[in-house]
Amino acid sequence: MEVARFVLELIVVLACIAMGTRASGVSLGFWGGVGVAILVFGFREPAGSPPVDALLIVLAVVVTSSAMQAAGGIDWMVTVAAKVIAKRPKQITLVAPLVAFLFSVGAGTSNILYPLLPVITDLSYRNGIRPSRPLSLSVVSTGVALACSPVSAAMAVMLVLTEKPPYNFDLVDILKITIPAAIIGIVAASFVVARLGKNMQDDPEIQAKLAAGGIPEASDTPQATAAGRNAAIIFLLGVVAIVVFGLFKVLRPADAAGAPMGMTQIISIIMLVVGALVVLVAKPKVSEIPASSVFKAGMTSAIALFGLAWLTSTFLGAHDKAIANSVGGLVQAAPWIFALGVFLVCVLTTSQSTATQTIVPIGLAAGLAPGLVAGMWSGAFAGIYVLPTNGSQIAAANFDYTGSTKLGSKLIDHSFFIPAVVLALFTCLAGALLGVVLG
Repeated sequence: MEVARFVLELIVVLACIAMGTRASGVSLGFWGGVGVAILVFGFREPAGSPPVDALLIVLAVVVTSSAMQAAGGIDWMVTVAAKVIAKRPKQITLVAPLVAFLFSVGAGTSNILYPLLPVITDLSYRNGIRPSRPLSLSVVSTGVALACSPVSAAMAVMLVLTEKPPYNFDLVDILKITIPAAIIGIVAASFVVARLGKNMQDDPEIQAKLAAGGIPEASDTPQATAAGRNAAIIFLLGVVAIVVFGLFKVLRPADAAGAPMGMTQIISIIMLVVGALVVLVAKPKVSEIPASSVFKAGMTSAIALFGLAWLTSTFLGAHDKAIANSVGGLVQAAPWIFALGVFLVCVLTTSQSTATQTIVPIGLAAGLAPGLVAGMWSGAFAGIYVLPTNGSQIAAANFDYTGSTKLGSKLIDHSFFIPAVVLALFTCLAGALLGVVLG
């Protein structure tokens, strides 16, 4: 009877995730709510805890990032990134993904990549490098970057799960594993990606297209302004402050129990202060903040996180012992199964925060060490680019006037599939090793 109940509820959870993924966007949150309703009213399970702490961080970060964007901060960061990439054009397949990764870590969003795409295309073409190589790896690198950013939505969820007892695995504990693992993964993947596809001079399709259309003019990078520079610097200083508070617990105020305040609250407080400073110093039009692309994407992610995280919390809370007993031995014997779980949920939902909320609690309940979980978790984030459905993939293909970056027609015959799988593999391996050594 209990087994049948478990299976039926699992079917409900998977069906709701599938329906939400099919409709995408805020529908993920709606269908998460439908699943909670079925489990609570239909199966009479106690409702799980909504992800309030994670949502508060996401909201604070999103509105502050949006204020920075409205002030021109992301445009300024793009001009800096473009200059860095332009200094070593021959190594663009390595440099561009690393720059995209680092700036996504700092900004807490992969949206910074969009205005960099035409820059990468132009520099690649003018240096005789197939644009699909740096474009594809740059796109995929921004996925793993969100496991390394103190201000990403996925990190907000991860902190809520790990920083409290019995794990006591704080922000710095996570970052010291995920950041080097991701960099190792990107560097290793660049050697593989640099050999994908024919060289431009040997590709008849590219040569015919270029001969017919001529050499296009170089795309302009966004215009940098003093206000944008100030907004970006204020935001990045806020990120630095978060890391400092994570490193030195003695700097944190005490909570009601007399212990150092948790990082979930610290991040929310600092981000709101940073947002106020951006408005005061850079003076963006406040009315434009909710209309920014970062705000829209962030709010969509928050709604999806709200519904799906509540659904998984309800299901896992009702069957925590059964899951720990049945899955625990399997995951402990083969920890790669955990990484595969995160990877597959990323593939299906294209949401790192959803994958974190869904699979990480299972890995922790199964007895995996938090360091090992964090290491494999970071690499599995590349899974969101296994299918050619993400906005940045479509944008990269559209910006590549040579036609070398393809979306394919058979789901896995696109330019991002191999880079995503290779980056996930290398980062997971490096992360697992670092997690064992440093965790």
